[in-house]
Amino acid sequence: MTADASRVPPAAAPERRAGRANLSQLIQLRWLAVVGQLATVLAVHLGLSITLPWAEMLGLLGVLVAFNLFSLWRNRLVRPVSQIELCIALLVDVGVLTGQLYLAGGSGNPFIYLYLMQVAVASVLLRPAYLMAVVLSAVTGFVLLTQWHRPLQLDLSMPTTLSPNYLGGLLLCFLLNVGLLSVFIVRINRNLRQRDAELAAARQRAAEEEHIVRMGLLASGAAHELGTPLATLSVILGDWAHMAPFAAEPELREEIEEMQRQIQRCKAIVTGILMSAGEMRGEAPQPATLRAFIDGLAGRWRAAHPQAELAVVQRDLPAREIISDSALQQVVANLLDNAAEAAPGTRLTLLAHCPDGATLSLSVLDDGPGFDAERLRHFGAPYQSSKGQPGRGMGLFLSVNVARTLGGRLEARNRAEGGAAVTLTLPLAALLPRQSPPHARR
Repeated sequence: MTADASRVPPAAAPERRAGRANLSQLIQLRWLAVVGQLATVLAVHLGLSITLPWAEMLGLLGVLVAFNLFSLWRNRLVRPVSQIELCIALLVDVGVLTGQLYLAGGSGNPFIYLYLMQVAVASVLLRPAYLMAVVLSAVTGFVLLTQWHRPLQLDLSMPTTLSPNYLGGLLLCFLLNVGLLSVFIVRINRNLRQRDAELAAARQRAAEEEHIVRMGLLASGAAHELGTPLATLSVILGDWAHMAPFAAEPELREEIEEMQRQIQRCKAIVTGILMSAGEMRGEAPQPATLRAFIDGLAGRWRAAHPQAELAVVQRDLPAREIISDSALQQVVANLLDNAAEAAPGTRLTLLAHCPDGATLSLSVLDDGPGFDAERLRHFGAPYQSSKGQPGRGMGLFLSVNVARTLGGRLEARNRAEGGAAVTLTLPLAALLPRQSPPHARR
């Protein structure tokens, strides 16, 4: 049993535990039903001196006991408890209850409303299709008991049959109770499941945000540590450029100049990391129009990737100023970097448009092989990279969370004409300059 249990997939473990727990609850309720029915039969037959077919009723209780012992054995098996097994168990309970009521007065027996407990339990444990089977069995048993049953001899001077009007009202009341009970319990369960799903999503988002905070602290610390050696290298290379042995060699001088350019680029990257981490905010944010923002972003990316071909298409962009957010710039640059690595040598397209005047859509299109089904399914998850290198795949993860922080979303798809498309959709209001309140301007 232990070896088989170890092979159960982790995703199936919660459902398996729930099935076993639900069957255990039914077993406990059935023991209570056995004790309660036995006490009721003995009290009525012996205490109230009402004649009951006690031998047949005790026989039905024996059937219930035997079925409960079988359920105990079934619950010890390795195989998960399915919905149909729970449904069959409840149908057995309904059947035994119907038999007991048939022997004890039918619809005139006050215990007939125990059907409602079966419906309530089924509404909590079963899916709608199986719940309908239990509801139909309870309603059918109720209707049949209004016509066929053994009457109780309570008082020989009183009639043993109920009037049709009373039976009709009783049936209508029972149907209303069954219907309302099943509908509302199913809805409450659905709301609870939706709440649990939202809580799980919130916990996942909190874990991701905590991961991002740790990465931001690590990046900020690394940027601080890299600042000093980069400045030292820049000073040394500046001195070398003015030394006679290097100045007399054109090739060495070109190499020194290239090294200085690369160090300047590294220093710019470090500065960008510090700004993204919330430091160096002394400068006021620079507003720019959407078109200028897109053109500047594309120009900087072309300068850093002279071998790549990038086309920019702008459609229906309003002439409004936005804040040139460094995080948004990094997201778009990261999307372009990923497209250039996934489809080297192909033409990239940055498509920017505002379809409704209130939403900004930025799409990076390439003519490469596109995403496979597995990458699309886990798009944006950390450490899910097609490059096959450890530690990769964080760029898209961070981009997804930056988009979420700005109130937007990041989506990927394969284009019908070939290639991939990654679209960043943002509310334009998230990029607009915030207006100061009137009292702050006084």
